[in-house]
Amino acid sequence: MAESTLRKSMKNAILRKTPKKRTMKALFKLISLFVLTACTSAGIFFISLGYLVSLYAEKPKPADVIIVLGGDNGLRVKKGAELYNDGYAPRVILTGIDARFYRPSHPDWRERRMRALGVPKKSIRIDTRSASSWEEALNSSRLMEKKGWKTAIVVSDPPHLFRLHRTWKKAFSGSAKQFILVPTKPQWWNPLLWWKNKKSYSFVISEFQKSLYYSVMYF
Repeated sequence: MAESTLRKSMKNAILRKTPKKRTMKALFKLISLFVLTACTSAGIFFISLGYLVSLYAEKPKPADVIIVLGGDNGLRVKKGAELYNDGYAPRVILTGIDARFYRPSHPDWRERRMRALGVPKKSIRIDTRSASSWEEALNSSRLMEKKGWKTAIVVSDPPHLFRLHRTWKKAFSGSAKQFILVPTKPQWWNPLLWWKNKKSYSFVISEFQKSLYYSVMYF
């Protein structure tokens, strides 16, 4: 009798614990699903950053001026000269040249390179006032307004384009001026595998940080 009562008590105890175990198991599954979904989403977002930062690449169209942004190792200059020689615009602006070291009688290496690629000196204008992407856009907008130029081709590297689009859109707001973002084609850039290359990885992370900064400061 006592043994039977003990067995009943143990059985009841097990039955009471079963719903709790089921609840814990369901909760564990829910948490696991949430973690898996979060990790998958984070992974997709991380990989897609390459496409995001280069989102606004366009094909060139005829324009009033080609603006070659500073900070490059020659690819932007080469692309700008190519666009000029193909007849997309009658003039080129080289930005990002340090006024402290620039002398018209001793051209910057980028200007020399541009001329060597077939762009005549008279068609090249030097911007020595701009020290950031924002200043490049703002000063270019003011010069275009002054000269009556309506459309600009802006040349830079692919992972630069997302921030450039927002920057130039802001600088051109309230006017009829337009810009076209034309990228270079660096060997180190792959929008899908950007994280595998040290240079493109650094560029993308830097652009992500700068985009956040520009959102606070300018946009």
